[in-house]
Amino acid sequence: MTAVLSRGPPGQPDIAYSPDWGKYTARTQHRLASEQLSQDLPQGFPRRLDSELVWDPKSLEDSGYKWNYVLTSDDIIELENALSHFKSLGKPLGFITQETFPLPKLHATLREVSHEVHHGHGFKVVRGVPVVKHTNEESIILYAGISAHVAPIRGRQDSSYQGQKADVVLAHIKDLTTTVDSASIGSPAYTTEKQVFHTDSGDVIALFALQESAQGGESYLASSYRVYNELAATRPDLVRTLAEPWAFDTFGKTDKKFQERPLLHRVPDDSGRLVIQYARRSFTGYWGLPRSSDIPPITEAQAEALDAVHFTAERNAVALHFHQGDIQYANNLSIFHARGAFTDSAEKQRHLDRWDQLYANVTPEHSVFPLVPTVRSASKGTGKEAASTETPTS
Repeated sequence: MTAVLSRGPPGQPDIAYSPDWGKYTARTQHRLASEQLSQDLPQGFPRRLDSELVWDPKSLEDSGYKWNYVLTSDDIIELENALSHFKSLGKPLGFITQETFPLPKLHATLREVSHEVHHGHGFKVVRGVPVVKHTNEESIILYAGISAHVAPIRGRQDSSYQGQKADVVLAHIKDLTTTVDSASIGSPAYTTEKQVFHTDSGDVIALFALQESAQGGESYLASSYRVYNELAATRPDLVRTLAEPWAFDTFGKTDKKFQERPLLHRVPDDSGRLVIQYARRSFTGYWGLPRSSDIPPITEAQAEALDAVHFTAERNAVALHFHQGDIQYANNLSIFHARGAFTDSAEKQRHLDRWDQLYANVTPEHSVFPLVPTVRSASKGTGKEAASTETPTS
């Protein structure tokens, strides 16, 4: 299928969802030569951040950090027992908690994983969940059960399911271009294309590999603190740009055509913490969701800042090769994540599950765990979906 392309509103810089190194360097050279760029950081912003959250591939290697925890045979037995226990309760999946999915011994290890995600390097992978021997529903129970011991509050991915109001707490990330028209796709999560560095909503994101691709599809993580330190040292003007209000395209999902807020926030306490939260497609559009034509275009400074964040993150990223049964946890407040392009085959199709959105008023009674992939309403383009959006899974 052919992607839907659009330049966006009048005055929009020459920038697309996929970063272009040539255009980025040309824009940088032009701005450095033609503009008086500030050499001062925004008031109250630190010159440098120092913590375990500041890392790059070399520092991780030098420190000996082991980001994988491989489930043991005893862990697997405990997970199988917890799965059987929850199924015996006859409760909907929204009731999966530490109590209904008990892990007496593994709990302590998963709390260590949680501490590393929240207070350490910001990411960890739990490897070896036994998905092959289970149905999709049972695998999702295992995923939700393990995650309940790492980050127990689930977030809302969508507010409706099959036309009904619901707290959708699970989203599928899978290539749907063979079953959904490209005009209905507004996010690279539903294609095989590269997904650039970004963050999601929420504190912790969890990705679970139900299946893996035949080739490619690596998960890339980068420290946003490391990116900040480099930009603060070399281009403080871009830090100022990131900390100024940006017009986020709502793509018609709310009453307002756009919402204004900074990409980079300083936490208003004595911790010195910074949070960056954004998705590039909000400013460039993607396929069936081009940037709206009647909202303010981004500026040349903002276009450069978007590329600077991406390419700095890319230069300092680590690659995590996703295998079937892996769960990746990442601190969404301090970690950028991206995905490489991938190729599926009939036997191997990359299929991830994710929850990472909003937490307010999510109730067990109204929680929905979709068992098949569909496009979320927030990522749905303006076209019409094909008759079926289900993709065979194994």
